[in-house]
Amino acid sequence: MNLRVKFTKENYLKYISHLDLMRLFKRAFRRGQMPIKYSQGFNAQPKLSIANPLALGIESIEEYMDIDLNKKIPEEEFIKIMNKELPEDIRILDVKYLDNKKSISSQIRWGYYQIKVRIGKIKDVKLLESLIKEWLDKDQIIIKKIKRKRKKIIEKDKDIKHLIGNVTISSEEKVKLSDSEYLVTINCLLRAGDNGNLKPTDFLEGMDKYIDVDIDMDSADIKRLNMFSEEKGEIKKPM
Repeated sequence: MNLRVKFTKENYLKYISHLDLMRLFKRAFRRGQMPIKYSQGFNAQPKLSIANPLALGIESIEEYMDIDLNKKIPEEEFIKIMNKELPEDIRILDVKYLDNKKSISSQIRWGYYQIKVRIGKIKDVKLLESLIKEWLDKDQIIIKKIKRKRKKIIEKDKDIKHLIGNVTISSEEKVKLSDSEYLVTINCLLRAGDNGNLKPTDFLEGMDKYIDVDIDMDSADIKRLNMFSEEKGEIKKPM
């Protein structure tokens, strides 16, 4: 039985790693006596998969996980039991049994993020929106990616233009911090998954490089609001 699970990861739990999150769910399954299928072999592991794991420090109000069950249990019962065993900042929101065998990891194509960040130099939201539009209209948006290979540090240029979808500024949430600094909220649709992945921090670095709005990267408060699959050009929720 393939069960798709939608859950949150908020507040202080944004600082636990993907590996620790997997361990947390395994313990909750065990305490809740969930009939999870296990892999074969000496070190058997529960069959579960979390889509497009979050980077450390990023919250989410909509994450997805697939688990394989030995027997079917009512959806509401699963939600009730798991929410009793999980910490309050991880909540099961919804579950659904699936007929197809496509894993959630293979289906996710986009992540939708809310980024609250301090910027300087730009005091007008309309001007910032205009500059972002000009930036996204460029033929290429190049950022530098640094990788460590053995004892060498390798710099490589990466074009991220095709990895950026819709970008908007929430004008209602622009807060003046000083004469030279504002807190703005940026909503952006970024590629996720096996066919291309763009981190919100790389998006901000590319934006700051081209637009030069003096982004305070350390102040960035990032939250993933949604994840989407894509089929024949149509973007939709994975459950």
